[in-house]
Amino acid sequence: MSEKLLTTREASQLLRISEKEVIDLANANLLPHFKVAGEFLRFRREDILKAKASVKKKHGSHSTAEKKIHKRERLREFIYFNDFYIVCSVLIAVLVWVIVKDLRP
Repeated sequence: MSEKLLTTREASQLLRISEKEVIDLANANLLPHFKVAGEFLRFRREDILKAKASVKKKHGSHSTAEKKIHKRERLREFIYFNDFYIVCSVLIAVLVWVIVKDLRP
């Protein structure tokens, strides 16, 4: 049985860092990784768990300003990866409001 390789998002969740930081660590060859189709990064769970201690030391002592930047970056990533759903939800809300507004006497 072959093991399931982790995506960049899953690796970032395990390491508790942003996806961009995972990509940067992989590109710097500080995180063992595989490239699928020459483009997509994949990681073995054991490699991520082994690297977690060293990554935690490097990223563990964030200042308050760095934590705020990290939260902003996470929000930016959330919007980037879910922009279609956000736009659709807003559009549906506006359409429902227009319909309900016209139903009132």
